[in-house]
Amino acid sequence: MKTLELIKILKNQKKIPKNFRLYIVSKNHYFLNDGVFKDGFDSKLFIENNRDSVLSAFSKMAFIFDEIIRLRIVGYAHNQNSIELMYLLHLIPVNRKIRTFLDWKLFSPEFARDMSRLFLVRSSTIHCISLDEVMYVPDRKLSLSEKKGFNLFKKDLLKAWKNLLDVYVVEQEQIPWEILSKEINASV
Repeated sequence: MKTLELIKILKNQKKIPKNFRLYIVSKNHYFLNDGVFKDGFDSKLFIENNRDSVLSAFSKMAFIFDEIIRLRIVGYAHNQNSIELMYLLHLIPVNRKIRTFLDWKLFSPEFARDMSRLFLVRSSTIHCISLDEVMYVPDRKLSLSEKKGFNLFKKDLLKAWKNLLDVYVVEQEQIPWEILSKEINASV
């Protein structure tokens, strides 16, 4: 069974058990949580030159970070362990998650460095009123208020998003789809 077959089953399922949680990256993204199957994020990030758009993109990336960790530790189960893990993940700073991915060999050292630099922009953006106050430092300081600086930041963030989704898909491929399908059908 493949991802697309499970998506088809879930779309046609009248009642979905609440004990499954899974973010599915396919051509489209889907989210199964608490008995509800719905659309996830767009496959492509849309980033505009404003604070809200930049923070929204980082929020989506942070969500995927947590889902990678959750998938590795508790799989697709949505139980008390899953809930407690999500609570703990919200307490862990992003730089520690990036380090964890490096330790787990999910991120190369270069990708971990690039992610860390990008997430410094997030930290600055959280504490400012507009992007005029935010600097991006890939090799040298670039202001996001300047077109050149913002365009390089956007290009790097979009590349990081694609790479992050690729990492997620590798983890997602470890899911025993046949077993999951049987568990969903048996729980109804």
